[in-house]
Formats: sequence, structure tokens, C-alpha cells
Amino acid sequence: MPAQESIPVAANVLGLVPQIWTNWRTKKTDGLPASMMFIWALCGVPFGIYAIVQKFNVPIQVQPQCFMSLCLVSWCQILVYHNHWKVWKAVATGLVTACIFAGVEAALILTITACSLPPNFALPVARVRPHTNTAAQPIYNRGNEVPTLVIGIVASILLAAGLLPPYGELWKRHGRVVGINWIFLSMDWCGAFFSLMAVVAQNTFDVLGGVLYIICCFLELGIFTSHIIWMIRTRKMRKAAAAEGKTFDDLVAEHEARGEPFHWADRKPLFGGKKKAKVVDEEVGDRDAIRRVEDERTDRGASIQRAERSESIAAGDEEKQGVGSGTDEPDTPVASGFPPVIREFPPAMENRQKGGVEGV
Repeated sequence: MPAQESIPVAANVLGLVPQIWTNWRTKKTDGLPASMMFIWALCGVPFGIYAIVQKFNVPIQVQPQCFMSLCLVSWCQILVYHNHWKVWKAVATGLVTACIFAGVEAALILTITACSLPPNFALPVARVRPHTNTAAQPIYNRGNEVPTLVIGIVASILLAAGLLPPYGELWKRHGRVVGINWIFLSMDWCGAFFSLMAVVAQNTFDVLGGVLYIICCFLELGIFTSHIIWMIRTRKMRKAAAAEGKTFDDLVAEHEARGEPFHWADRKPLFGGKKKAKVVDEEVGDRDAIRRVEDERTDRGASIQRAERSESIAAGDEEKQGVGSGTDEPDTPVASGFPPVIREFPPAMENRQKGGVEGV
């Protein structure tokens, strides 16, 4: 296998920086699969081994380590923002994973490129030809390139496999790309494309590198194409929503709130859907329970206020009734508030009364 002087990791190391910044700024990683970042972090181990064993220049040897570190950072962000892990737990998990990856990489590098034994030391199997102690030489220096070739193949397969989980998110959202930074994806595609052109321009075509770059270009181009098709299919709906000052997500939320089926709503995952649905149902149930408790408290407070208001009204009526019923029943009309009755006699009656008095 000819020594490859450039690897695709160099193309997406810088591209991961805007992705990490986007995750931190939005505090959301929906649509960015955790498996993608973990697989890419894992592929940094064989890529680092391959670069060091092939004795590339120092920047090429450092690139896989930087790539692995940035992927682990993005993976920890997904654990915090999407899986709702505690920060210290996610950081501890990332550090332990990084230590494991570093230990495996160092062990394999020492196994393949271990230092030769001293010249005066001869093993029993090499006593026949002591001047060619091949048993004491490193595997790679003996001309055995199979382990290095296998490590390069594994690294390439892992790097290409890391681009498969986003297609599950595309299927879930009907082709829409969510959570993936376009600058990151564009830089990664450009790196794979120009690396492919460099391989083609070489005197000897590296089949492993060429196939890897072609696969990466096609998978990333498929992500671009999927989102463009989604934008074309939903252009009228998004335009109508924008006229009302809404977004596409607002339309989906409105249909979900009304319980109406919506064609563009997120699909349920094929694998692990029941478990995730159960967790979501539990979370929704908890929120509903909290909402019910708050509603009960509000209703209880409103009922208490109504009771107090009715009690105050009843007390005011009793006071008014007490003022009216505290006095005895009046004997005279004046006491009852009526004007006094003045009896007037006609003149004949007055004269008769006067004559009667005089006669007596």
C-alpha cells in the first residue's frame, strides 16, 4: 500500500469548530446524531495509528488526535443538550473515553512499531541466522504491511459509517436537515473532494483512499440534496407561514396542539421507538401532572376567594337586616315613618259640639 500523504481527517478538523460553536450558541443538538460523533471519534484511533506508523509529517500525525478530541467535545454537548445529562457527568464520560482511546492507540502503535532488540541479543528461533534477527524487528519494518492495511481499512470504514446516522434523521424529518452546521458540512465535503482530486493526480492511484473519498463525497452530497428537495416540496407552506409571521416549526406545533395529523410531522424512529416513546410519554405525563396540580391550586385559590367574597356579602346583608329589626314594632304611624294623621271636623259638627257643651 503506498504511503498516503493526506487523509480526510485533515478536511473536517476545522469544520468541527463551527459545529461545536453552533451547539453551544443554540443549546440544542436536535438532528445531530450522537452516534455520528462517537463513531468519528472512534475512527480517530486507527487514523492516528496509520499516520504514525506510515511516518507522515507531524501535522498529519496530530490531525487525527485533534479530530478525535473535537468529536468527543461535540459528543459531550449532545449528551448535555439532547440527553439532558449533567455537565460533570458528560465531561467525566468524555475524559474516560478519551483516555481509553489514547491507551488503545498507544498499545497498537507500540505493537506494530516496537523498537528492535539489541543486536547482541539473539532469540532461540533466530540462532540459525543471527545476522538477520527478523523475530526481534518490528512488524512493519519486516515488510509486513497487513496490520497497517487493516487499520487503514477500519479507519476508512468508520469514517464513512459516521455519515450514515444523519440519514436516519433525514428520514425522520422527511428529508429536512436539522442541527448540522452547513459550514461544517461544506468544509468536510470540499476536503473529501479535493483529496480525491489529489489522489487521482498521483502517479499511482491509492484504491483505499480513492474509494473512501468517493463514498464520503456521495454521502455528504446526499445530505445536501435531501434538504434542497425538502425546501422545494414545502416552499408554499413555508411562504404562507412566513406571511403570518410564523415558522415551519410553528405550523407543526399548532397541528400537534390540536391533535390533527400532519404529513410533515416527525416520524417515529424504527429502532428503540417504543422505549423513547415511553420516556416521552412519562415526561409528558409528568408535565401534565404538574399542570393539573397547578390548575387545582389555582381553582382552589379562586374558590377560596369566591367563598370569602360571598361571606362578606352575607355579613353586609345581616348588618343591614340587624339595623332594621333592632327596634320594636312602632305603635304610631309617626314611628313607622308615616306623616301624622290630622283629623278635621266640618263646621256643622263643630257647632253641634259647641251647642251640646253649652246646653249642658
